[in-house]
Amino acid sequence: MKLKEIERTAVQAWSPANNHPIYLATGTSAQQLDASFSTNANLEIFEVDFRDPSLDMKQKGALPASNRFHKLMWGNFGNGSAEPSGVLVGGGDNGVLTMYSVQRILTSKGDPVIGQTEKHSGPVRALDFNPFQSNLLASGANDSEIFIWDLNNFSVPMTPGTKSQPHEDISVVSWNRQVQHILSSAHPSGKAVVWDLRKNEPIIKVSDHSNRMHCSGMAWHPEVATQLVLSSEDDRLPVIQIWDLRFATSPLSQLEGHTRGVLAVSWCQADPELLLSSAKDNRILCWNPSMGEVVYELPIRSQWCFDVQWCPRNPSVFSAATFDGWINVYSVMGGNLEAQQRTQADKISSSFNNLDPFGTGQSLPPLQVPEQVTQTTLIPPLKKPPKWIRRPVGVSFAFGGKLITFGHTKAPGQQMQQTYPHQVFISQVTTETEFLLRSKELQMALQSGNLLDYCQGKIQTAKLPVDENLWNFLKVNLEQDSRTKLLKLLGYNTDGLISQALLLGNFEGAVELCMRAERFADAIILAIAGGDKLLKETQKRYFAKQKTNLSVQNWQDIVCMCDLQSWKEALAILLTYSKHEDYTQLCDMLGARLESEGDAALSNDACLCYISSGNVERLVECWVKNHETSSPLALQDLIEKVMVLSRSIEMLRGIAGPAPGPVLAERITQYANLLASQGCLAAAMNYLPSSSKELLIEQLRDRLFHAQGESVGNQQPPPFPYTRVNVGVIKPTAAKGGSTLEGAAHKAGPRHPEKVGPKLRCLWLGKREEGYWVVLGESTCSSLSCSFCINSAGFFSCQYHQLPGESIEKKELPPEHQALKTTFEGLVQRCSAVATDPKTRRKLEDALQRLECLYEKLREQALSPAILMGLHEIARCIEAKNYPQGLLVHTQVVSSSSFSEVSGFMPILKVLMTIAGKLNV
Repeated sequence: MKLKEIERTAVQAWSPANNHPIYLATGTSAQQLDASFSTNANLEIFEVDFRDPSLDMKQKGALPASNRFHKLMWGNFGNGSAEPSGVLVGGGDNGVLTMYSVQRILTSKGDPVIGQTEKHSGPVRALDFNPFQSNLLASGANDSEIFIWDLNNFSVPMTPGTKSQPHEDISVVSWNRQVQHILSSAHPSGKAVVWDLRKNEPIIKVSDHSNRMHCSGMAWHPEVATQLVLSSEDDRLPVIQIWDLRFATSPLSQLEGHTRGVLAVSWCQADPELLLSSAKDNRILCWNPSMGEVVYELPIRSQWCFDVQWCPRNPSVFSAATFDGWINVYSVMGGNLEAQQRTQADKISSSFNNLDPFGTGQSLPPLQVPEQVTQTTLIPPLKKPPKWIRRPVGVSFAFGGKLITFGHTKAPGQQMQQTYPHQVFISQVTTETEFLLRSKELQMALQSGNLLDYCQGKIQTAKLPVDENLWNFLKVNLEQDSRTKLLKLLGYNTDGLISQALLLGNFEGAVELCMRAERFADAIILAIAGGDKLLKETQKRYFAKQKTNLSVQNWQDIVCMCDLQSWKEALAILLTYSKHEDYTQLCDMLGARLESEGDAALSNDACLCYISSGNVERLVECWVKNHETSSPLALQDLIEKVMVLSRSIEMLRGIAGPAPGPVLAERITQYANLLASQGCLAAAMNYLPSSSKELLIEQLRDRLFHAQGESVGNQQPPPFPYTRVNVGVIKPTAAKGGSTLEGAAHKAGPRHPEKVGPKLRCLWLGKREEGYWVVLGESTCSSLSCSFCINSAGFFSCQYHQLPGESIEKKELPPEHQALKTTFEGLVQRCSAVATDPKTRRKLEDALQRLECLYEKLREQALSPAILMGLHEIARCIEAKNYPQGLLVHTQVVSSSSFSEVSGFMPILKVLMTIAGKLNV
């Protein structure tokens, strides 16, 4: 897309890359005349302001010149000192070489000509500044003359060596972009000479053997020191040859796209994969030299373009000078010329004040741009992003604490056809070391079941009395006879008071002391030991003091009306006298009063009530109101308490607690996210309850599943880790009432027989401190195994009752899916026949059981069409023994499916295909 234009019959030079703003210098071109046939010469400097939407460029400096120019170069010499904007050097007729001060041209102060020489014997057509030493300038003219100028002493030049034979014009000189003492020169005959200035001699000559190469341009590769390009002006061979000096017998490759001779080439210093060329076919092409393809083309113009140059500071921009007297600035990023055409038309119209210029007084009609014009003004951008847009390095964080980095590496001197290797590095970032240490300690305690020692450690390291009290309560909940031990924590040692009363022999006195001290729970306990009469008197005094006529059994009213400062006494009464089925609700009511009516200190006491009742959700709600949980360690404090309390409830009730509510779900999700961010994906998954319907938990569970892949299938899903065990079975006896087994549980894998045999009724019994048994749970199981969640430290009993046998008939697989079962089970059999490793054989034995999950979903038609299509494609791959393709299809199915749909069977399919590939079956 055209950005700027200026009408000048001139050669051009861009300001160096470190100059700002961007300038374009023009010098009246030698051997060309404009329409006025003027023989004057000018040197001008224009500012190229891309912020200005117009095509015009502002002239910032101008100077009449004594000679017209064949070549113009802008160098950094003196930049930052005497010549802050650098110098311009122009090559003219009769061997004239002139050096100008850019700063003096821009400011119009002083004589801008700071050096001039006429050492050359003919027109100076070739110039180039050394990219490493800005004071070195190479120039070329007739008779194979090449001079090296030191701009600090512009009077005496050096030569790179003896003139090449036969003598001919120098069309181009160019310094190597990687090695500062290497210079090359090109001749119209097609020969190029490479000079080593350290030796003052040519080191290699390259030429085309077709004798049709008329060299018009030359450029070194910006990064590969041994490669250069030569362009041919001959219409019989309109090509660009790429040479590598290590193989200088023939061109490395040849770019063929122009239909007539190539006039100029320019290699982008910011991206070696962009090479500009202009030719006598009126086309300007941008090549990718390594691929030999055209990546950008400007619309065909009406005139030849004799010079193209990339802008050093803005690499997406280049300029083109044409024989019809225009210099245009273009962008290779594409665009639409319609807007520019409209802007130009509006500009012309506004100059006439929207009136007819011939004085008719009529407004100019709107300009109608022909439709076919708008269709041809769309210019596509480069076919791929240029190097300066592509990130050389990059970094991004990914889910699970993964840090993804990439960068480009290349070996020096590699050939152009070789693509640069792209390396992507994936690393695990860990930032919360202490948090991970504490989380690991919690996981180990939960997995081992050794929570009493864990709680004791927390008690010993507690820094605040509040934390010590909480952990004491949590520890007691894990122990036998917990209600009696909770009384001790509240300061009521029942055994101590009774012993003291017995020693004194005065129950009445002990009760009186307790009543005066308002230790009502102790008074009632002592009164019980003193007999019915003392008990009734004590009860009467208590209720008189409370000014109420409540019955001793109306514990709910006591909780609602007691003084909150006496909450310990109220809790002690509940621990001592309330029924087991009422205790939880009463503790929650007491906690709610402390939380809503009390201060911050009483809110902490409310947490103790919720721990006593086993209400995890209310504990979390109360805790987050008065404690910060945003930091990792603060959140860890809360989760530790939640997990221990949850485990204690499971041990007491024999079953997992209820699904977490919104507040607990939010904190669990926050905690699992934090674990995942530190790379602990499996641990994070363990904390997410599979039974929860909370959206946050479901979303994170699904994300963790896909992040881990199939490994998640082998993990334990429950949010509050517990031990799933199986109880040994005693065969039913002929005695009425069945038989009873009492003892410890042992681990065994659950079994799923297709035919369910005699039923067993299992009662799980827990021993209360009062000395009698209560039923904690009940289940009906097969005679083969019984799976239940219990405390290994508690008591249990299984009562087996012979029930009539029952046969359950399964549905047949749909006929269209029968092939899946045949293929998958056939693969298991083939692998089992050759597998010798015990671990592999165990996996294969487990495979048949896991595939039952798939068959059940097929029977119930519970799978989506996409998953079914993927399964049949996997089966076809297995039949063809194309296991790599099967694994690819497997990955596609898993990545596009939800956790609940595929977690039961997809992991084992991957295991099967992996084993089959290793066994080559």
